[in-house]
Amino acid sequence: MNTETMTSRERVVRTLNHQPADRAPLDLGMHPSTGISAFAYHHLRRHLGLDTRVIRVPDVVQMLAFVDEDVRQRFHLDCVMLEPAWPTPARWTPRGDFSFLVPAAFQPQRDAAGDWVVRQGAGQMRMPGDGFFFDGDWLSNWGGLDEDAAIALYAREAERVYKETPYATAFLGYGYGPGFDAFFNGLEHGMQMLDDPAAAHADNERRLQHSLAIAGKVIDAMGPHIQMLCLGNDMGMQAGPMCRPVAMAEFVFPYYQRFCDFVHRHSDIKVFLHCCGSIKPLIPLIIEAGIDVLNPVQISAADMEPAALKREFGDRIVFWGGCCDTQNVLGTAAPEAVARHTGGLVETFKPGGGVVVNQVHNIMGDVPPANIVAMLDAAYAGSFPCP
Repeated sequence: MNTETMTSRERVVRTLNHQPADRAPLDLGMHPSTGISAFAYHHLRRHLGLDTRVIRVPDVVQMLAFVDEDVRQRFHLDCVMLEPAWPTPARWTPRGDFSFLVPAAFQPQRDAAGDWVVRQGAGQMRMPGDGFFFDGDWLSNWGGLDEDAAIALYAREAERVYKETPYATAFLGYGYGPGFDAFFNGLEHGMQMLDDPAAAHADNERRLQHSLAIAGKVIDAMGPHIQMLCLGNDMGMQAGPMCRPVAMAEFVFPYYQRFCDFVHRHSDIKVFLHCCGSIKPLIPLIIEAGIDVLNPVQISAADMEPAALKREFGDRIVFWGGCCDTQNVLGTAAPEAVARHTGGLVETFKPGGGVVVNQVHNIMGDVPPANIVAMLDAAYAGSFPCP
């Protein structure tokens, strides 16, 4: 009979350190790439017979829900998003009986085509009337706080999570703004590496110094209460990396290494990197730079075969994700097929530990709730034992 002998936080910390745990940890919603659409969450809560009247949306671009305690308990989840509630919430009803808590400054307006439009300064983003998320400018810091005030707010929430809950969490500074820079900024940055290498290095040096300043403040303010710092930097396409690994090794990963060295030298916090796409040729560079955790493990991309990833890298990096294909399976297969698919992937990634079970990226708004239940229940059943 499967028996839990650790708290969620103990389980995650041991997994982050590649130490044995009673089972593989599970996540839904700790990070804005491991979560669930507020629309799908509404349907899931109704499917489970839970109240749908208070669904908080910490990410109003992707329209992701904050996963509540009743859902964490139901599915044996081990992590929670470190995202304080909006100081001045408002209720937004985009259509039908969908009703969400958003920041008061958010204020979507209908245009002549029936789309929802949100403006913030010169920025603008748009969601179709029947859509599930916004596109356009990535608008943030709806709380209106400066960097130091925002970090202090996150620090208070981190201490509360640490002292009042059993969960693991991570700093990403999402809804209120203070976060870390990416050291690769898309194909234009790749062209800069070729056309003006000195400028490419100078730009990344500026980004590094900014990120190190934030990291120092975060470590001082909440270091004992968080387990990870989260970086986000997509470097892959569906068929391969955006730039040649040799260029990334010269222009990008030295800055990640200096960032990781700083964090590891001044704390016990692990570094979590979100990086989508077909990135297998970059994983050795990611590991060498000192990244501890890789997400989302996009197994649907080229050359990202789960067994090969586990065999080649599983003892040197923690895989956070990869346990359900959200592109081709979760939203379209029957629940029984979703369960088999998820269980098989958990069995692939689980040996020797070093995996936090999570689907590949966020659960989209139109995924049937029965499929979500099938995935999460299969994930928990497969998480025992963790050899």
